[in-house]
Amino acid sequence: MRPRLVTRLVAASAVVAALLAGGCGGDRSAAGGGTRLSIATGNTTGVYYVLGGGLAELIDKHLPGHRATAEATGASVENIQRVVRGQSDIAFTLADTAADAVEGTGAFTEPQPIRALARLYDNYTHVIARADAGIKSVADLRGKRVSTGSPNSGTEVIALRLLAAAGLDPDKDVSRQALSLPETVQGLKDGTLDALVWSGGLPTSGITDLVTSMRDEVTFVPLNDVLPAMRAAHGPVYGEGTIPAAVYGTPSDVPTIVVPNLLVVNASMDAKLAEDLTRLIFEHKAELEKVHVSAKEITRADAPKTDPVPLHEGAAKYYG
Repeated sequence: MRPRLVTRLVAASAVVAALLAGGCGGDRSAAGGGTRLSIATGNTTGVYYVLGGGLAELIDKHLPGHRATAEATGASVENIQRVVRGQSDIAFTLADTAADAVEGTGAFTEPQPIRALARLYDNYTHVIARADAGIKSVADLRGKRVSTGSPNSGTEVIALRLLAAAGLDPDKDVSRQALSLPETVQGLKDGTLDALVWSGGLPTSGITDLVTSMRDEVTFVPLNDVLPAMRAAHGPVYGEGTIPAAVYGTPSDVPTIVVPNLLVVNASMDAKLAEDLTRLIFEHKAELEKVHVSAKEITRADAPKTDPVPLHEGAAKYYG
């Protein structure tokens, strides 16, 4: 192995070790003094990653004594696991995954000690297929090659539930591949995938890239037919929504399923820090909106509506 590569690997190992050694609530030291906060986001071409970077900038600029880093991850399930283990301090997650976490169901074998700072914007479920695959509904995914998102992601949770709602066995009736969004987009372009499932804000840059480069070769699949089964099985966290035609230049609006996003932390986070982080979002929301348009959906009225995930006591104090 080359010396330079060894040096890089040693350095990377040191960073990982430092993260693992850190606990929740911001007890990691930042270079030059202060506290380093880690923000668990998602795939690099998704909205979590973009807004996570924007939140990190807000912390650096407006929260004295703190520095922050946005970390690319597999998203929701992994993010909650990172917060619980103390590898990350703040995390973006879909509300359905977070509900599983506090209830100890789904991907979680026992209740997880997470608390919410805020309800954010809604994620829109995208099911996109190659036009030559003949896919007009979720049920048509039978026998097809489908990306269900990164392992331990909120997209994966929704994808598996969508398939089940359409009467399909995710492990038997489709050729399922757990791929990140960049890998998924490339698979559609290469023809190694027939369809994808993605849950993200509008617009998601990776989806914009796909649709721009394959304008007449991909089609959006409507989801209104499977929504009743989703709600019957998993509750009202799944709502009715529409991807407007103007977002990706589709021929018409696409009926879909929406799920709120939450910003969560470990229950043990210092109450003053949780309050300061919550205040930061609303006092400087205009800066987040410049980072990504989905931040415009974050409202002071809806932010405390995080059930069944309890608000952190610091966030609750901010909302009054």
